[in-house]
Amino acid sequence: MKFEQVLQVIDAVSKSEVTDFKYESDGVRLHLKKDKKIITSVAAETVMQPCSVAAVSPSDTEPEKEPEVLTEPEGKIVTSPLVGTFYAAPSEGREPYVKVGDIVRKGQTLAIVEAMKLMNEIESEFEGVVAEIFVENAQAVEYGQPLFRIQ
Repeated sequence: MKFEQVLQVIDAVSKSEVTDFKYESDGVRLHLKKDKKIITSVAAETVMQPCSVAAVSPSDTEPEKEPEVLTEPEGKIVTSPLVGTFYAAPSEGREPYVKVGDIVRKGQTLAIVEAMKLMNEIESEFEGVVAEIFVENAQAVEYGQPLFRIQ
């Protein structure tokens, strides 16, 4: 059985009501199985019942709390340009590229993000002092995730 034929069989089984398919010929064995989940929807009736409303005086309630204001951290944020694993040093056992308090120049390597076995150097887009490092060594990072704060 050729690869194209296998794909045709998979497609046919996927579109059919068949839930289990086995094929064996000339040393080729193919077993396809799919779960059929039946989804039922139940409509619920909403019943409106009368209710009473009690008067509440301002003294009965807690004082309103001021909403928290989230402020952006001061400085420039260096984010991850890709999904991968963050490494603070060029190799295991070596000193990290930068630490909090280090002065950095534009273009200086701050860390590495490994993606698909490729080591991608993360360079500073700013000049200043490393104020904060948001991730730990060997931690998985997402695209756009903050890595460093430079002041």
